Amino acid sequence: MEEELKAFLARRTKETITDKTRTSAAVLIPIYKDSGKYHIVFIKRTFWVPTHQGQVAFPGGSRHASDKSLLDTALRESQEEIGLRMEDVKVLGELDDQVTTTSNFIVTPFVGVIPWPYDFTLSKREVESLFKVPINALMDKSRMKPEMEILNGEEVPSFAYYYKGKRIWGATARILNKFLDILGQSSTEK
Repeated sequence: MEEELKAFLARRTKETITDKTRTSAAVLIPIYKDSGKYHIVFIKRTFWVPTHQGQVAFPGGSRHASDKSLLDTALRESQEEIGLRMEDVKVLGELDDQVTTTSNFIVTPFVGVIPWPYDFTLSKREVESLFKVPINALMDKSRMKPEMEILNGEEVPSFAYYYKGKRIWGATARILNKFLDILGQSSTEK
C-alpha cells in the first residue's frame, strides 16, 4: 500500500488554498502497520491549548518563522506533541489544504509512515491522549454521520467519524475523508 499511495500522491494535483487572512498550519497523518493492518494515530488535545481545546486531531500546528516548509512544521509539531522523531517518519506525500471552521487556519496535511511499535512521549500541555484506529474500520461508511458546521458565519453540511466513543469531526474529518478517498483510488489503480 505504501508505495502505491506515495506514487498516487506524487501524480495528483494538490488543491492549495491561499488566503492571507488565515494562518498557515500543517499536520501529519501518522500511519503504521501492525499484524498486517494499517492504523492511523490521532490525538485528543488538552484544554490548555489556545485553539481546538479537547478536539480530536492529527499532530500538528501553526507554521513558525523558523520552519523551512510546511512539511517541517508538521514534523516539528509531531515531535513536540507526541515525541515522534522526524527521522522516524517516511513521508509519502501531501493532501489538499483544508480550512478550519472554529479558528482561522489553512491546514496542509502530510501522510507519513512510522515504525511500530513506537514509544510516544506526549506533551502534557498540548495532548491529553493518543489513540489509534484501524484504517479498515474508518473505511466502513456506517462510521461517518452527517452533521453541520459554521463556516464564515454560515451553516454548512459536514460529517463526523465515530469509532469506539471517539468523534472525529471538523477539518480533521475532512482531511481523513480525503485521505481515505485517495487511499481507495490508489489501491484500485493497479
